[in-house]
Amino acid sequence: MKPNPTIALRIIACGGTFDKHYDALSGKLGFGTSHLPALLQQARVLPAYELSLLPLQDSLDMQDVDCQRVLACCSEVAERALVIVHGTDTMTDTAAVLGAARLAKTIILTGAMIPVEISNSDALFNLGFACAAALTLPAGVFVAMNGRIFPANDVQKIRAAGVFAPLTEGSA
Repeated sequence: MKPNPTIALRIIACGGTFDKHYDALSGKLGFGTSHLPALLQQARVLPAYELSLLPLQDSLDMQDVDCQRVLACCSEVAERALVIVHGTDTMTDTAAVLGAARLAKTIILTGAMIPVEISNSDALFNLGFACAAALTLPAGVFVAMNGRIFPANDVQKIRAAGVFAPLTEGSA
């Protein structure tokens, strides 16, 4: 793929809590269309970006083949700055796969603890933070959550606190 100089950022959606919809009739969360197109417009994300929508799924359902699909997408796109919206439960697993590939790109994984359409969601903040990180950090793979950036090989989800932290802080 030949790079387009007007496009600086690629955003890749693969689901997770971030993109879940609440069904008021069943009381359950599930997937429909991605919230990302509307959120990116609302946030007025600049510079220009491209959006890739992979199959949306809960990260607990992600298998090795799904991580490979994310890796293939990252490898195939021309952009050097990438944001991956991913479920938080297996985000570090996908980050490890991407890190091992050593692509010459800046890849930021982010997500949300609360779906974007539910009050007090962290989704929009995390998305904006990840976009800024992708455009400013050097090549490598990082997780951007909770206003912090972590190298892919030094991050964990601390479920009890609902946050991400370096491997040296607490236990998962």
